[in-house]
Amino acid sequence: MQQSHYKWLYLIALSLVWGSSFILIKKGLVGLTAMQLGALRTVLASIFLLIIGFNSIKKIKKEQWKWITVSALLGSFFPAFFFAFAELEIDSAIVSILNSTVPILSIIIGFLIFSVQSTKNQVIGVFVGLLGSIFLIGSGATLNADQNYWYALLPLAATTMYAFNVHIIKRHLQEIPALSITVGCFTILFFPALLVLYFSDFFQAELLQQEEVQISIGYIAILSVVGTGIAKILFNRLVQLSNPVFSTSVTYLIPVVALTWGILDGETFSLWQALSGIVILIGVYFANKKRKVKASR
Repeated sequence: MQQSHYKWLYLIALSLVWGSSFILIKKGLVGLTAMQLGALRTVLASIFLLIIGFNSIKKIKKEQWKWITVSALLGSFFPAFFFAFAELEIDSAIVSILNSTVPILSIIIGFLIFSVQSTKNQVIGVFVGLLGSIFLIGSGATLNADQNYWYALLPLAATTMYAFNVHIIKRHLQEIPALSITVGCFTILFFPALLVLYFSDFFQAELLQQEEVQISIGYIAILSVVGTGIAKILFNRLVQLSNPVFSTSVTYLIPVVALTWGILDGETFSLWQALSGIVILIGVYFANKKRKVKASR
């Protein structure tokens, strides 16, 4: 199979995995705090990745570790906490839609920081997508008056970090195998995450004996191994096979999966929120739309 076909397989697989991650975070927060969840997710993913790929970090050169560190912090560490804290106040389906702003933010950051030229369609996509985000937050705050929609800024902060990360991988880590990048990142994150987990009082015997805590740990174990560990390997490979805009287009399909889980779990979702989500996806579509090349006569 050609590499161009592989990238579509990675895209579909990631959409299914990451689309399910938001409901797993929601279930994990039943028995865990946001700090515990973010730290546990990182620790378990680190252990899994070190078991399956420790030897792969030998392929990372000494001078590349600084970029691995930056990628680890922006692509995994801080977003894990931001998404957990966001779902303390707003529905998982809404968080998944806000996650769809990654391609749009990738274009903005690519232009402003990495000198990547933008097309007319991409500029249109940016404005449409940002308008959709504003409408989504506003309509959500009106529908769910009991929810604090200032927390919607947290997933947007996380997606900004994701957008930086894809450019860093593409520019500075392109030649490193995807598994090596992922294992390298979580090797760096293991001890900081373990410290956060320790100081969050996670290891208290009374806490770990509670049934709802044990169930939550089970959900986060699935999230860590599949949604973080395996998915990160697939995503890093997708970035290498394609480009930052295409690779972040996985956010097209993530909301569809996440919305399905949210509705099945009893979350309320209004027509205005649906329309706002569609506006964001239209923005993402324009941002990814290729300029037509005129045939020469």
